[in-house]
Amino acid sequence: MTVGPTGGSQAARKGPCVVIAGGGTAGHIEPALALADAVMRLRPDARVVALGTERGLEKTIVPARGYPLEMIPPVPLPRKPTVDLLKLPLKVRAAVKATREVLDRVGADVVVGFGGYVALPAYLAARGRVPIVVHDSNAKVGLANKVGARFAARVAVAVPDSGLPGAEVIGIPLRESIINLDRAALRAQAREFFGLDPDAPTLLVFGGSQGARSINTAVSGAARALADAGIGVLHAHGPKNTLAVQEVPGAPAYVSVPYLERMDLAYAAADAALCRCGAMTVAEVSAVGLPAVYIPLPIGNGEQALNARPVVDGGGALLVSDEELTPRKVADLVVPMLTDPARLATMSAAAQGSGHREAADVLARMVLDTVDKSRS
Repeated sequence: MTVGPTGGSQAARKGPCVVIAGGGTAGHIEPALALADAVMRLRPDARVVALGTERGLEKTIVPARGYPLEMIPPVPLPRKPTVDLLKLPLKVRAAVKATREVLDRVGADVVVGFGGYVALPAYLAARGRVPIVVHDSNAKVGLANKVGARFAARVAVAVPDSGLPGAEVIGIPLRESIINLDRAALRAQAREFFGLDPDAPTLLVFGGSQGARSINTAVSGAARALADAGIGVLHAHGPKNTLAVQEVPGAPAYVSVPYLERMDLAYAAADAALCRCGAMTVAEVSAVGLPAVYIPLPIGNGEQALNARPVVDGGGALLVSDEELTPRKVADLVVPMLTDPARLATMSAAAQGSGHREAADVLARMVLDTVDKSRS
């Protein structure tokens, strides 16, 4: 089933057909869509088709960005031995069959996978039929990309030492709106949009789309110390959480919101960020030049700390474990940083220098080169 725009003028194009497989989470979808935009910039005659499932965020995000979305059966990979593990071969077989039908119908010239449960059937369906390019955003590569990399024409990763043989380090593809964000030019508009003090040093706080309770507790607990230092706060606490912070008369505003629809304005309003360090978050915060205090998610296999390590080592950020994050720790780290303009400028330059702002175009050229070689 196809969801959203079927391409309109895309249908008449005779250029290469690029199939992107990056469904499930925003960490997979956003790099895939950044690549799609870059492909269309470089080859306006190209067609881009996305693969997805009914359960992923791609169901709404991809059509909203103007790309056709082909649905395939999901193949979630169980982390523990369960009954679902016994059903996995049948689920994979069904998903691969459905994906092959899509690849044949759209005339795929290349499949580009970004990991997750959409990528695995895409790799298996394309193997031996359509060239494959793999991109992994994380410091620790997931199972799907480990499989896909074995028979990919090109493999790209965000950071060194990914563990994938022959991988090319290119960074994470980002939206043009982030890469080209002029924070200084948007600062006044952004501060007004959120109701922030127009001149006070401002901290942006967020913990992912659902928020992070430990971050919420620690930063709101430091509200008085931040206010006394003349620091304003823009805090996205998550739609399922609430945040009550007592206002300090005469101090810059502490603005709390459930969710940030306009991340571009949030980045422009801020002088520094305190947040988790998922791969996409680190890439975006670094690209816009925001100094950061990164708090790795305390569960998982430690990949969030690894995501942040290059920026921290380069001087663009600080790293604090979740268990260490207390109101006192927030004040001790944030107040000296945000009240020292020279330090902020140095960290901002270091953050931007640690990124790969051209990653989307680099990956797009890799993909189009792969198509050209397969046709020659």
